[in-house]
Amino acid sequence: MSALKSFKLTNRSPKAPIKKLPSSVDLTADATVEDLKILIAKAVGISDHNRIGIYDPTTKKTLKDRKARLSEEPGVAAAHEVLVKDMGPQIAWKTVFVIEYLGPIIIHALALALRPHLYKGAPEPLDLSPTQWLGFAMFQLHFLKREFETLFVHKFSANTMPVFNVFKNSIFYWALSGVLCAYNIYSPSSLAAKADQPLIDYIGAAIFLFGETMNATVHWYLSSLRSAGGTERKIPVGYGFGIVTCPNYMYEILSWVGVILATRDWSVVVFIASGAAQMGPWGKGKEKAYRKEFGDRYKKKRYVMLPGIY
Repeated sequence: MSALKSFKLTNRSPKAPIKKLPSSVDLTADATVEDLKILIAKAVGISDHNRIGIYDPTTKKTLKDRKARLSEEPGVAAAHEVLVKDMGPQIAWKTVFVIEYLGPIIIHALALALRPHLYKGAPEPLDLSPTQWLGFAMFQLHFLKREFETLFVHKFSANTMPVFNVFKNSIFYWALSGVLCAYNIYSPSSLAAKADQPLIDYIGAAIFLFGETMNATVHWYLSSLRSAGGTERKIPVGYGFGIVTCPNYMYEILSWVGVILATRDWSVVVFIASGAAQMGPWGKGKEKAYRKEFGDRYKKKRYVMLPGIY
């Protein structure tokens, strides 16, 4: 057995400390972040060890990789200390994604079913135009694809996230891509209802299908780089990784450009612009992580998701 090392445990939030938190623990050299979480949860009487957050004592940042060895974390190894916080009730990442993506699927279907009541008294005919049907198909295909990837493709480095996130994430998808986009696109007075240029529909559909296909391809590829239940990272190549840090984000945005062209609707612009504003910092975080972990072996990228722009 590896020699035991003592690590000091300090409450990350003094105003909301974990009761009965031991002042220190003895761990082997190969003990991981998750090992420590399990040990602390047992000591303080918390049934779900995923509630325990472990932080670097120097940077005050959370140690996200649950499989990382504590002895190999520079700040922890130098100080022989970790900061600890009760993150509150948790929910599985997969569950959160399933819920948030299910919203737009249901909302768009309901919008069509309830259309005579939503636009009651509208002077325009209530029959959906071919362009509106195309918009409906695009939204359904996109979010059904996301549900499939959540259930069968993605491998999550973290087990859970705070329960509150399911509400925060769902509000974004349910309100913007769900209610806002559905109400506007299927309106009898929308540009999609009055569209009479099939060529634009075809171009939009082609861009959408290309973006969705490439986005799915990148997700499959990234999944293949990680073992089942693992958190390890490898340097991704091909499929657009030579151009930007996150080509999956690039193709995601491209597919929504196709939806914008087809639907001609401002609400889709609002949705993807809001999404891009979130993806940008995520992409920068990934670029920083690649550079830190792989050093000179990683070819640095100037742009994280949109060549020449961001």
